Amino acid sequence: MAMAMQANDSGDRALIDLRGVFKSYETGAGEVPVLKDINLRVREGEFVSVVGPSGSGKSTMLNMITGIDRPSDGEVFVAGDAVHGMSENQLARWRGKNVGVIFQFFQLLPTLTVLENVMLPMDFCNTFPARQRGKRALELLEMVGIADQAHKLPSSLSGGQQQRAAIARALANDPPVIVGDEPTGNLDTHTADEVFALFERLVARGKTLMIVTHDRSLSGRTGRVIHLLDGRLHRDQNNGHGGR
Repeated sequence: MAMAMQANDSGDRALIDLRGVFKSYETGAGEVPVLKDINLRVREGEFVSVVGPSGSGKSTMLNMITGIDRPSDGEVFVAGDAVHGMSENQLARWRGKNVGVIFQFFQLLPTLTVLENVMLPMDFCNTFPARQRGKRALELLEMVGIADQAHKLPSSLSGGQQQRAAIARALANDPPVIVGDEPTGNLDTHTADEVFALFERLVARGKTLMIVTHDRSLSGRTGRVIHLLDGRLHRDQNNGHGGR
């Protein structure tokens, strides 16, 4: 495992800590900067939305936090671990235990039942005794309101039900951080509102959530809104609710 470090030396604990993060990509036309000197700290129990125009770096910033991508310069600490310093093998195991990821298009494995999809992270990371994983997966599906769909294939579920299954899967290993890249972007307004209400209940239980969204009505319901513009942190807005 990569080195463990305190996310913040002052004792004011930050669960997510980005320090001077830059990210550029090489293209045929040369180097394209995407993130420019991002400094961001998120404490345990916060509900944070990330907003900004297309191309402002929102998804790239989430990818820094999950370890899906690496900074060109700067440091990324999550749950006390130096994400930027991990090898690919270390990252895969670390991510499975520390970050739950919710995608816009669900990303459930089509040949596995909903229950098996939720059990998968536990099997991959060998968390929880094997005989308890099915019970835990069913409890998570109960929590998100689709326990009755446990033995069906994802293709037989509605979009909202599939996203609830994806949320249960993200919670499987009880990670300290949940991130979502447009997690309601593929849902109708009513279903998006229901899923967002589920996010709010998770935060009320102490989870830390960070999501990218284009929906201003939803970002207004989070405790904090990070505005990105041209790869820079343009504004950090406290809504005064939605987190601890």
